[in-house]
Amino acid sequence: MMFGAAVRRSVIVAVQRQLRKSASNYQCRQMTSSGGEITSNFQEVNGVNFHYQTVGQGDHVLLLMPGALGSSKSDFQPQFEKLNREKFHLVGIDPRGYGKSRPPDREFPMDFYNLDAKDAGDLMAALGHTKYSVLGWSDGGISAVILAAEYHDSIRKVVLWGSNAYFTERDIELFEVTRDINNWSERMKAPMVEQYGEDYFRKTWAGWVDCVTNMVNEKKDGDVCMSECRRIHRPTLILHGDKDPMVPPEHPVYLQRNIRGSRLVRFPDGKHNIHLRYADEFNRHVEDFLLKEE
Repeated sequence: MMFGAAVRRSVIVAVQRQLRKSASNYQCRQMTSSGGEITSNFQEVNGVNFHYQTVGQGDHVLLLMPGALGSSKSDFQPQFEKLNREKFHLVGIDPRGYGKSRPPDREFPMDFYNLDAKDAGDLMAALGHTKYSVLGWSDGGISAVILAAEYHDSIRKVVLWGSNAYFTERDIELFEVTRDINNWSERMKAPMVEQYGEDYFRKTWAGWVDCVTNMVNEKKDGDVCMSECRRIHRPTLILHGDKDPMVPPEHPVYLQRNIRGSRLVRFPDGKHNIHLRYADEFNRHVEDFLLKEE
């Protein structure tokens, strides 16, 4: 069902506001609030020289997987700055074609979420991390679900937010309003243009919208990781902003119902970027969950 003009305009405004808030977090310090340095490294895996960031000396390793066109720097600085570095060792990956993991240019085959999961799992193995928890936001959450299902022997716990297990026509309507980056405000567009250049950003974002649209058109249920949800047997925390303009409320409910023993925490005023907008509260929930003895 197509949205009416008034609803469509409200969605555009909501998405633009959300992306403006995310953009304000894009240029962040390279030092944590208590002085520990965030290091930047590269590791070749599966034919790609992947960029990743690390911080912390803790025994509990955390893999952080960003959203569409995101990177460790753009998506997770409040976590790198404020999560307990004595308890955790954070590893934030730039997926292939995103951030500094270029070349290659980003492509979107129908199984790109599975490819991102494999890249992340193989990278962690190459770095010598045999046991870790995975945290995934938005697209990164979808790949985190697949990773947790396929690499289950390596996974301790799972944290997901702003993520889907399937796409619907309603979801495509939400994404379609963002296709033309000329409709984005300069404030929300500028960080992506600075990182990628306008041509690459425009092409890559349109490619992402095309791919998820094809997923809905070619798959009756829009499945991206529905079966994988039911294969996760590790403690899982799902967080969701009730005012998320990109992910309707049916999605975290589906995840909670289909991931065995998972728990859902809601942010009543939160939108898509709860880990940025409500960083302290978000980090507290995550730390409590990760440090709890099961």
